[in-house]
Amino acid sequence: MCAAILLVGACSSGVDIAEPTISTTLPQTASEESSQTPTSQTPTSQKSTSQTPTLPPPYIEGADWVDTEVGPSLQVRPTRNGRDVSGGTAGDEAWGEVLALHPDADRPGMRAQFDCHWTFARLVDPEKTSWNLEPRRPVVSESEMISTRCNPGFPEEK
Repeated sequence: MCAAILLVGACSSGVDIAEPTISTTLPQTASEESSQTPTSQTPTSQKSTSQTPTLPPPYIEGADWVDTEVGPSLQVRPTRNGRDVSGGTAGDEAWGEVLALHPDADRPGMRAQFDCHWTFARLVDPEKTSWNLEPRRPVVSESEMISTRCNPGFPEEK
């Protein structure tokens, strides 16, 4: 009993014992601070990179292979939800819909063109009738894909 009470600075033996001292050291770096900061056991509502899409599929209305002045082109037509949806997995779902319609679209560079249109064309020209993906376009870095407005190698067909 006395030992337990000693921890709080008193003992039933009648002997006065000095108050316990508590030593604290401040963290020297931000990483030390975060490792010493207590964490809450209450769940928080933090955004995840794989957010649930805000609108339901389908995201692709249709897709057709056509011959253009630059060669074969898969003209992908998004639905209204495909134009307006946000969320981390919607682009993957939309590409899956394209492949379900045209498995032959799974060619080098085609997914990158689609991703570029999905990410940027929806913002820059949200009412564009179709996103045209050409298998003859070169495979390029993401920065080049963006700088060529999703049309690397040669201009967009008319």
